[in-house]
Amino acid sequence: MLKLVITCEHGGNKVPAAYAHLFEGQQELLSSHRGYDIGSKELFDELKGVAHAAFFADTTRLLVELNRSLHSESLFSGITKNLAEPEKQQMLQKYYHPYREAVEEQIQSYIKTGRQVLHISVHTFTPVLEGLVRQADIGLLYDPKRSSEKSFCRHFKKQLQQLHPSFQVRFNYPYLGISDGFPTYLRRKFTAQQYLGVELEVNQKYPLEEALQWKELINVVKEGMERVQTLFQLPETER
Repeated sequence: MLKLVITCEHGGNKVPAAYAHLFEGQQELLSSHRGYDIGSKELFDELKGVAHAAFFADTTRLLVELNRSLHSESLFSGITKNLAEPEKQQMLQKYYHPYREAVEEQIQSYIKTGRQVLHISVHTFTPVLEGLVRQADIGLLYDPKRSSEKSFCRHFKKQLQQLHPSFQVRFNYPYLGISDGFPTYLRRKFTAQQYLGVELEVNQKYPLEEALQWKELINVVKEGMERVQTLFQLPETER
């Protein structure tokens, strides 16, 4: 039996009081897709009921980017990257490490009991980036070298399309599943037999512009995930 862990790294755009001075006059930026993943917390809240464990962060990604590794140039935003090193280390100790360590420790605890873990990291993406319209409603990001992740995503896509054929579901779009992110980091910590990491990406045009379809999309994703949990079985060689 798979243990399902659901996370949401960009669930909000809150600014801790200690750093409010850094974001004066930046409300428009905080409210944009650069400040957080619009709609991701609402989607996460609906999906967490089908998970064995769930974690979310609601501090703005402009403070420190929880979905990037420590060596990433985008770990800190343009607002925080020029702070003194001790200040940046303090941010990491207070916001970055506790979140990621809690998730990793939960995954490790399941693995120690002989369980395999499926980790779904919930995100949303801006419908237009640098003038280009993103051609997808739902993206499923995975590592193509991990056959279990690929198989799960194929099953998941099939269920989503059965429930709502008009939703466009794409693999490794609008980002590559092997790009720097939390699941990519966790793949280096755990084997393919222990851990499956999938990033679920949903188009922000729904929470921003199409409220009725947004509710429908959430329900489709939730039901699709419930179905695939029941149907998805790893080949014996992958267990």
